[in-house]
Amino acid sequence: MAQDTIAAISTAQAPGGIGLIRISGPRAQEIADQVFTAKSGKRLAEEKGYTVHYGRVHDGEGPIDEAIAINYRAPASFTGENVAELSCHGGLYLLRRTLRALYEAGARPAAPGEFTRRAFLNGKLGLTEAESVMELIGARGEQAARAAFASHDGALERRISAIRERLVSAAAHLEAWADYPEEDIPEVSEGELRRLFFDAERELDRLLNEFDAGRALREGVDTVIAGKPNAGKSTLMNLLAGCERSIVTEVAGTTRDIVEETVLVGGVPLRLADTAGLRETQDAVERIGVERAKKRIRSAQLVLAVFDSSRRLGEEDCRLAHACRDVPAVAVVNKSDLETKIDYSYIQRYFKHIVVISAKSGEGLEELSRAIAKVLHTAEIDPNEGMLFTERQRDAARRAKESVEEAARALRIGMTLDAVTVSLEGAVAALLELTGERVTEAVVDQVFERFCVGK
Repeated sequence: MAQDTIAAISTAQAPGGIGLIRISGPRAQEIADQVFTAKSGKRLAEEKGYTVHYGRVHDGEGPIDEAIAINYRAPASFTGENVAELSCHGGLYLLRRTLRALYEAGARPAAPGEFTRRAFLNGKLGLTEAESVMELIGARGEQAARAAFASHDGALERRISAIRERLVSAAAHLEAWADYPEEDIPEVSEGELRRLFFDAERELDRLLNEFDAGRALREGVDTVIAGKPNAGKSTLMNLLAGCERSIVTEVAGTTRDIVEETVLVGGVPLRLADTAGLRETQDAVERIGVERAKKRIRSAQLVLAVFDSSRRLGEEDCRLAHACRDVPAVAVVNKSDLETKIDYSYIQRYFKHIVVISAKSGEGLEELSRAIAKVLHTAEIDPNEGMLFTERQRDAARRAKESVEEAARALRIGMTLDAVTVSLEGAVAALLELTGERVTEAVVDQVFERFCVGK
């Protein structure tokens, strides 16, 4: 447990109704008592945990503000240490002046993520649970929030532990059988080992495959709306954005540059870009917009390729279909409210996912949402199961899978069981690193360096 006491503002660095300052460490109550005076006259240092006190905060110059002090006693606190929290009015001047008074009383400024780091070091949180804290704070949609909360609740750690415990049991059996031949230890069954390795590889594969879909939920997806002029790209953009974000007219070529907006579709944040209509043009400005649109299509994580169902396919439509062959894409056949003239069979050659909509009326929006989820594979994941969030976690799972594959290969080609055990131990070590049960100081530093101050 740390020997110093830290303090920081734990609410947003902006004016608000309430602002909270957290103090954690062995002298938390003693330091808080130098800044806070309860109306009852009681001192926090003499009070038990889970008590609340009304009073005022002050410094050497006089009163600062009214405040509520909440008292926590180790180990029954977020950090596992003595903690005092001061809730004041949320003016930045008031909070910063109170915080300065706490520093003068003996606290030191908390480093980014230091409260959560202390919770981890004191055994209040596993490492994956600690990492989920920032995911909860940064969640952009319901699915991302559910996934982060599940991980914070230990879902990922339980999932990893289930794999690890089976591997540990097998490694222990192998070592005991090899080291104590005189004991009556059952011989290791190669069939059971093969099944174990197959199950572990499959589960680790699932975790790794879900990583990209999970990242889409957390970070959003660069999405391009593309198509020829007047196909309805801007109308679709406005429909998804829920407001008039792009100019919509009967005149072809109205959108000349890229219009961007972030929206939630089926719980997935899409960073939408409404691009200039794809066509040959003599207009110099529009031509620049068309070239930018083509570049965005090539680099996009998702393309919504818009086709006008009321017109026959043209050269621009064919070029768009060809351009979408190598990128995740949904064919959005627009203007379903008009007479159909489009050749669906041609579109089906290039697109696995085709949705018929009327961007003008909103008809087909739910089908588009489901198609996007299928393309991004977010429909295949259950946020409540627990999933890998960070590159650190993904790398540890990848190394564990490689070690299991090595163990299976060693068994298959007839190497000694000692070699199999070494690979198994490598897999177990990687999984222990993932959950933080065997982790270096450098890894801990890496995890908490991206946290905000006060958390």
